[in-house]
Amino acid sequence: MIEDLVSKVNELKKGEVGKLIAQRLQEFKNLSRKGNEEWFSELCLCILTADSTAKLGIKIQRELDSKGFLALSEAELREKLRQLGHRFPNKRAQFIVEARRFCNIKIIVKKFKNVQQAREWIQRNIKGIGWKESSHFLRNVGFGDIAILDRHVLAVLREHRLIDEVPRSFTRRSYLKIEEKLRKFAHGLNLSLGELDLYLWYMKTGAVLK
Repeated sequence: MIEDLVSKVNELKKGEVGKLIAQRLQEFKNLSRKGNEEWFSELCLCILTADSTAKLGIKIQRELDSKGFLALSEAELREKLRQLGHRFPNKRAQFIVEARRFCNIKIIVKKFKNVQQAREWIQRNIKGIGWKESSHFLRNVGFGDIAILDRHVLAVLREHRLIDEVPRSFTRRSYLKIEEKLRKFAHGLNLSLGELDLYLWYMKTGAVLK
């Protein structure tokens, strides 16, 4: 089963999907050079995608842009999220407004010795952000050596017997255990964890998003 997954990923690497993923990785690298405002917008995207969809989160991010995430009142933000179709406009608006105290998020992240320490801090200190969302944010701003264990990726891993079952929730230990398995698998494919995530996500969704 693992061999089958290796074959599928290698096949995707050769075609249009591989080109799209290379383009997406370049976008992440470009974003890594941007400032606090753009990084904060990406953090808000990851708050919005929790218990929702990446497609909707991206739509809202494009509509509001970084200015909206930083400037709208909680009531205005709540109404915008409701109009744009988010399932949890009240909570997500609250989380985004509370996260504004970390609007210098790039400066904060850059102070840590490594991406693992940064992720630990983010998921402990920013409401609405767990292991998956903090990994998603950091991957999108250019850090490759972390796994985004969302339901689509976990389903692929389960189907190919890299894991026995899909966890209902994560502890620090359980997240890192699966991430390490995936790291070894990615290494064998000569991919970063962030890059492998895009291939696995494509296999379930047929899309290459961020």
